Amino acid sequence: MNIIVGNRLVKLRKTKKWSQEQVAVSLHISQSAYGRMERGESASWAIHLIRICQIFEISPEDLVSKDSDYMMNKKRLTETGLFAVYRKIIKRYELQIKEMEEIIKDLKKE
Repeated sequence: MNIIVGNRLVKLRKTKKWSQEQVAVSLHISQSAYGRMERGESASWAIHLIRICQIFEISPEDLVSKDSDYMMNKKRLTETGLFAVYRKIIKRYELQIKEMEEIIKDLKKE
């Protein structure tokens, strides 16, 4: 489990473009202690679980999931959901445009 969490911490930190030192300062620990977490040599991440989740804006499940693609799949699902909403909005506007075109067409007849 430590290796899984460590690898996840590395990815999260790099996504945020932070150094190990920046994360360590946020956790109020030394950089070497944080480095051990990332390398999977320490289980102290469990003590800092809540703060880690706050820093990286994730849920505990995102951090400890054994599914290496868990966060990416979650992100894709979110993006898919957003695209569905955007499609509905676009469809609504397209219908309004058609209605307006009909009104303009009727007005031109008069």
